[in-house]
Amino acid sequence: MLSNIQVVINILVTSALYLLVSISFASIYYPVKYFHIAHAAVITVASYFVFLFANQLLIPFSAAVVLAIALASIVGILFDILGYRPMRKKNLASLTYLIASLGLYVILQNAISLSFGDDTKVINTAEVTVGHEVFGAYITTVQILTICVSLILFIAVNLFLHYTATGKSIRAVSSNPELCNIYGISSNKIILIAFALGSALAAVAGILSAMDTNMTPTFGFNLLMYGIVAMIIGGVGSTRGLLAGSLLVATAQHLSAFYLDTKWMDAVTYIILILFLIWKPLGFSGKRLKKVEV
Repeated sequence: MLSNIQVVINILVTSALYLLVSISFASIYYPVKYFHIAHAAVITVASYFVFLFANQLLIPFSAAVVLAIALASIVGILFDILGYRPMRKKNLASLTYLIASLGLYVILQNAISLSFGDDTKVINTAEVTVGHEVFGAYITTVQILTICVSLILFIAVNLFLHYTATGKSIRAVSSNPELCNIYGISSNKIILIAFALGSALAAVAGILSAMDTNMTPTFGFNLLMYGIVAMIIGGVGSTRGLLAGSLLVATAQHLSAFYLDTKWMDAVTYIILILFLIWKPLGFSGKRLKKVEV
């Protein structure tokens, strides 16, 4: 019984983290319609910025986190301004963006490795404690923070997309960027806002993950892959479906680790993805993207 409760807590924490990663990726994917793999580098670089500011420059931790999120957002914005926007002007194929994105990820990931090394680092400088006991199981303060922050940001992003003018513009560009330009909505400006929003969310996810465990220059890639799987399973175009997708991925991973072995976590994740792509390609939402009127 004790182990079962601990597994449930672990599933909730992991699903909350995947939810945050998936909503950060989806915020960019919906208006641009290509896989921004370099997003993984944003997840990683944010945690290393915190390590630089808090652990090496001895800046107060809260200030270090704010600075890290801001700088990671700028990195995401620069990806669009310097990389993708010139490509959009040439109307290149989606595969070209994917290749360019992989290149950007490799460049930044290697820059992190050269600057900080490939060894595992920890940014949580607080005293190590057992955690809070819940029905005999344990959950740490960082894990509680991860659940709360992820849910708050998920709700905030949904409210932003559905009830603000900028959010509606992002949804409109997601549906028809050419028509938006005709109606005076700059698709480039809206995409830039989407990159800023998605990068900030990714930075938060990376920092929370690194605080809970540790970090390496490549840890953001696996985290992003799980977020993308959650987005596909939840239904591309459905932000609410991300909840179901994240919960399913986290549940499958932890149950496979509990009953089989931790080595099966990745395999089970991608088996579920393949099954969904074959039998339910539209995900939990079960419907195609809706047109959004300008």
